[in-house]
This record gives sequence, C-alpha cells and structure tokens, in this order.
Amino acid sequence: MVKKNTCVFISGQGTNLRNLIFHSRDNSFPVKISLVITNKKEAHGINFAKKFKIPYVFIDTTFNNYDNKILLYLKKYKISFICLAGFMKVISKNIINKYQGKIINIHPSLLPKFKGLNTFSRMLKNKEKKAGCTVHFVNAKLDSGNVIIKKNFNINNRDTEITLKNKTQKLEYRAFPEAIIRIFRNI
Repeated sequence: MVKKNTCVFISGQGTNLRNLIFHSRDNSFPVKISLVITNKKEAHGINFAKKFKIPYVFIDTTFNNYDNKILLYLKKYKISFICLAGFMKVISKNIINKYQGKIINIHPSLLPKFKGLNTFSRMLKNKEKKAGCTVHFVNAKLDSGNVIIKKNFNINNRDTEITLKNKTQKLEYRAFPEAIIRIFRNI
C-alpha cells in the first residue's frame, strides 16, 4: 500500500497527533505523517514531531497571506491529505479550495451541536445527556462538513468540564484513525 503523505495541524498538547503517529507506524494504516504545522510556538505537540523525527513548522497565522506560506510547505512535502487535530484557527478558503475533500477535523462534540469553542461548558450548561466527538470533512463553514464518524457516551451528573474532556479524548483516539481508514477504504 502506498501511504498518503499527510500533514497534521496542531495548536496545543498534540495528543491526537501522537495517536495518529502511533497508528501511521502500522503498515496497513493508509497515511504517513510527513509534516506537522502549528500556529503556536509553544505547542507541546511539537515534541511528538521532534521525537518521531517528523518535520514541523510554526506558521504565524496573524500575518496576512499566512495561508500561502502553508501551501508552500504542503507542496514542498508533497502533502495530499490534512488532519486538523486541535488546530485553533479557521482554515482559509484558499487552503480548503486546494484540498477540497482532503481535509478532516476532529471536534469534541456531537455535531451539529456545539460548533466552535467551549463545547464542554456549553454541554453542561445545556444539561446534555450525551457527549462525544465527531470527525468530519472541512468545508468553508465552521464545523459543518460531512460527518465521517461520531462516537458518544452518556453524561452523568458527576461530570465536569475536565471529566468530559478526558472521556471525549479517549473516544477521539479511536474515532480519528477509524475515520481515516474509512475514508481510504472508500476511495
């Protein structure tokens, strides 16, 4: 199997990046993590790129035309697939157009509920019964692309933002690789 050169975009801890790197080391997994892009110099996830000798780059997304710089790196590393794993910046239409149908995101809610930020506090405030995660294709509207996979669990009355985050991340570690396998099985 020829693995797809994949770039993972991160902004924080990089635990989903670490999980994808782990899966990508399996010969039957369809992607190879070939580049990591972050918009935060202090993103802890960069350490996983360093540990596994994966090229990484910091892109300052506060500058105009930052997306052109991203596109240059994607071209340089022959990237054909993009995973957004806690990337806290809306992807530009320029990048979305160039990678139409080849960008996926993992979101910590059962979309279409709780798009955007602060999902766990909003779930608790709304007295939701279920929480979980969604892997979806990225389009021009925030957290609105076609759903690939959802995983959920029941919220109990002892759950807090921290417990919801921890339970959701455990589901994300299963959902993200399953979604990638599902995508490439269907191509």
